[in-house]
Amino acid sequence: MCKKWNNEEEARAEIKAMVGDYYNQFKKSENDHSDFKPGDRMGYGGRVYDEKEMQALTDACLDFWLTTGRFSKQFEEQFATWIGVRYAHLVNSGSSANLIAFSVLTASELGDRAIRRGDEVITAACGFPTTVNPILQFGAVPVFVDLTIPQYNVDVTKLEEAYTPGKTKAVMLAHTLGNPFDIKAVRDFCNRHDLWLIEDNCDALGSRYTINEETKYTGTWGDIGTSSFYPPHHMTMGEGGAVYTDNPLLNRLILSYRDWGRDCYCPSGRDNTCGHRFDGDYGELPHGYDHKYVYSHLGYNLKVTDMQAAVGIAQLEKLPGFIKKRKHNWSRLHEQLSNLKDKIILPEPVENSDPSWFGFLISLRPESGLNRNDVINYIESHNIQTRLLFSGNIIKQPCFDEIRGTSAYRVVGDLKQTDFIMSNTFWVGVYPGMTDEMIDYMAQIIREAVEK
Repeated sequence: MCKKWNNEEEARAEIKAMVGDYYNQFKKSENDHSDFKPGDRMGYGGRVYDEKEMQALTDACLDFWLTTGRFSKQFEEQFATWIGVRYAHLVNSGSSANLIAFSVLTASELGDRAIRRGDEVITAACGFPTTVNPILQFGAVPVFVDLTIPQYNVDVTKLEEAYTPGKTKAVMLAHTLGNPFDIKAVRDFCNRHDLWLIEDNCDALGSRYTINEETKYTGTWGDIGTSSFYPPHHMTMGEGGAVYTDNPLLNRLILSYRDWGRDCYCPSGRDNTCGHRFDGDYGELPHGYDHKYVYSHLGYNLKVTDMQAAVGIAQLEKLPGFIKKRKHNWSRLHEQLSNLKDKIILPEPVENSDPSWFGFLISLRPESGLNRNDVINYIESHNIQTRLLFSGNIIKQPCFDEIRGTSAYRVVGDLKQTDFIMSNTFWVGVYPGMTDEMIDYMAQIIREAVEK
């Protein structure tokens, strides 16, 4: 016999209460590391959640809207308010966010500032590939600049050398593992040469930077910022990302490129928002062609689902606490490894920054005689996850085999520090699910790995 409720509100409340009970009985232990024992698996990142996320997901499932809807709209508005921008739009991943951020800068609406095939975009050779891929996929030319150590961000003294008058159109850089790059120097360079600035903020959500006593979140200093909500990142909705800006024109273009390249800006499930659905003239189409099916750009379909967005709303409430815990874990690990400076290079925050750390970078000093594979194999053998700094020198990756040494890209200098990082650097996690006991054990194992 089916259970009968008095109304839908009552039904939802009871179902979500049962989901809360389910979490407490079967899932809560996943987030409880109070019984951690040396040798237990310690990942570099992971989901930190409670019944609120599962109940939010249930709420969206009961709507059964499935695609972008009311939860997506709510998240976009709340996220934009939190980070401090006028416009924010959800996409299905941080990589898609980077793709959209770059793509909008190729739009004809931008006139002479639009990126054309063959134009140059300054970026870093060491990082995650999807910061660079959109540049190459479009047919623009990435110009690779070296990093500095121990900040692991772009060497701003090389920017002028990387600039080509009439060809350089943009700078697209990531804040490495939460450590902001020198935003003032980069922004001043962009302003001087009228260049676009895309901040890949996927690994730095919650980091802050100060210029002339004004402090803002990373991702909001440039023309466009991007974020990722993959589970190991600062907050999650499973898969997901965001693109954000203060520029009304870029905002309109972000929506178009995200939603098939369409000219119409009606929200999903609504028609004729502009009031001119059947009276416009577009391209060589017949007069009055349905505006919902007018495409002004070669776009994509990169929307997020409402179920993901609902999880993100619950996570956003926890984000300040997540950021605080990441900072605590990073500082605790840094302090415990500070007596190893003769063997390893410890990371340092960029001047005028307040990082929301994604991970803890460690480089082995050449004079130490240490071999990175030996060190990380020792750490991994104690069930502690390690990661390299993503692609290392991306030019050395197999994806560059067919274009290596061609005019498809340009290199400034010798990328000496990038190559050093490729061979000598790794990182470990500081995510908010880690307890002090876990951080202390990780520090102990790292000490053993470099001292044995």
